[in-house]
Amino acid sequence: MSKLAQETFASDDIELVVLPEIGARWHRLRAFGQDLLRTPKDLNEHVRDTFFWGAYPMAPWAGRVDATTLDVANRKVTFEPNFPDGTAIHGQVYARPWAVEDDGFFRITAGGDSWPWPYAVTMDVDVHDTVMRVDYTVTNLSDAPMPAGVGVHPWWLKPLDVAIHATGVLTPNWTTPAEPEPVSGEFDLRRLRPMPSDVDATWADVTQPPVELSWPGLGVRATLRTEAPAVYIVAASPSHLPAVALEAQTNAPQTIRRLLNGERGALLLLEPEGVLSLGVELSFERTGVEARR
Repeated sequence: MSKLAQETFASDDIELVVLPEIGARWHRLRAFGQDLLRTPKDLNEHVRDTFFWGAYPMAPWAGRVDATTLDVANRKVTFEPNFPDGTAIHGQVYARPWAVEDDGFFRITAGGDSWPWPYAVTMDVDVHDTVMRVDYTVTNLSDAPMPAGVGVHPWWLKPLDVAIHATGVLTPNWTTPAEPEPVSGEFDLRRLRPMPSDVDATWADVTQPPVELSWPGLGVRATLRTEAPAVYIVAASPSHLPAVALEAQTNAPQTIRRLLNGERGALLLLEPEGVLSLGVELSFERTGVEARR
């Protein structure tokens, strides 16, 4: 594969590297000189193992849906399997080339295929001082109402302490119930503590800020804030990977089932030219612990 283009955004304290040709994904994120994402040495690893490096956008839906053909919003939609478990996961734009339209502004148009509605997705990046802000939008370019969801899927390096400020949980992600249950046991993460292993669940009824992250060995802490009509926090902590996925998204898993059944957490229906937005802000601070070298 030819050399991949990189776009870098930096302040004195933060550095973010984006790969426009592979889903406008975050390849590397450093705070105070410390790597925080699972970042491959070879950029092409993002292509070979698409779902398990860096951070990538999810649209026009986020999370798993069953791989099948369904009538949705008066259109026939085919969800092609793209994951080892046979599901259709994380939308269409996570690995496709995006255009760089301005400093920090990326755009892609897609749809009109197995997803019958054409649409556009944008990402707008701003890095200053100790804050990184990334805004995503999905715009319906079709002439009929389109279901839409958007999210971002980062893999944060372990060891990691996590707090998820939410009172409800949907679990497991591959077959979530219609309504969340009260958080308890390993799913009660309202206080900062080590992320439990082999969790794969979604938190609902979140408060602001939804997530706090701490890398005690690196002396770095981050606070995640979001802006969206609704926010769900998905976490996956496979024990065989040196990273934890903590995803902010506008829909819950199995979102097509939720839409068809009138359940909470479904994709939103956008009118023609309608826009769905998700803003994600990460603010970083030093914790005063000596960073590992």
